[in-house]
Amino acid sequence: MNPKNITLAKNPDLAASWAAIQRAAKRAAEVAASTNTELVVVRNGQCVHIKPTPSSR
Repeated sequence: MNPKNITLAKNPDLAASWAAIQRAAKRAAEVAASTNTELVVVRNGQCVHIKPTPSSR
């Protein structure tokens, strides 16, 4: 993986992609909480199921 900060990319679309990813993750947590569905994420190379809490919203 490239260790460079993506927000410093020369391409404006690429530089803005990190904010878009964060918005998408927040929205996914909101939908998961409202539908009582677990989120699936990778932590330390392992696939983990997370039960969203009201604070995830």
